[in-house]
Amino acid sequence: MSLFDLTGKTAFVTGASRGIGRAIAVALAQAGADLALVARTAEGLADTADDVLAAGRKAVVIPTDVTDQADVASAANIAIDRLGHVDIVVNNAGGSNFMVSFRDLRLSGWDKLIRLNLSSAVYVCHAFAGHLLDRGAGSVINVASVAGVAASPLISPYGAAKAGLISLTKSLAVEWAEDGVRVNALCPGWTATDLNRNLWEDPVAGPGTVATVPMRRWARAEEMAGPAVFLASDASSYLTGQAIVVDGGQTVSP
Repeated sequence: MSLFDLTGKTAFVTGASRGIGRAIAVALAQAGADLALVARTAEGLADTADDVLAAGRKAVVIPTDVTDQADVASAANIAIDRLGHVDIVVNNAGGSNFMVSFRDLRLSGWDKLIRLNLSSAVYVCHAFAGHLLDRGAGSVINVASVAGVAASPLISPYGAAKAGLISLTKSLAVEWAEDGVRVNALCPGWTATDLNRNLWEDPVAGPGTVATVPMRRWARAEEMAGPAVFLASDASSYLTGQAIVVDGGQTVSP
């Protein structure tokens, strides 16, 4: 178990107020890490902070708009100042709140989802690049999606952004490997969160959505926490540039 021990480590997690981000943040705390928790509002982060404190770890709440480069740079500086340093960076903020054919897509919607799902991670990685590389250690975890490794009809902006995030992950992994910084992507499949509750709670659409998933069910947000702890810890010390798919077998199913 010592391979997964994060005692003495610190982590910066975006989108930490709910869903996968909250589950990852709490799991990192339970493994021993202190946390900088990032989301739009402090109120949204309160429950996550309580769970981190209950695990006996430090929780620094930093309200941040991750689509604003200056706001992200400020958040990174605050995290480093309050925690002393940052070892683990988790780019989890993202999502899509609409489905539409590409023909009917408003390009303003495209721009919005690219900023939220790709540019935000670029801003965070850029803000921490010097800190991580100068320290010669660190693990960056970019939360992408199976939408980035397969066709994503009706959610093309989201799929394109996540595919771009996977590409960024691989490029940074190669650039930063000699300096001791690992960069990997975590690609969840269909995961039941508050953002898509209307879909997975629907008695017809819910099962229909996961009909092509061999495990025949939606993932729980907590099922992304174990892989995240693995990627953050020494258990994955020789792993970089990879897109770890956690999808119940969806992408390998015929």
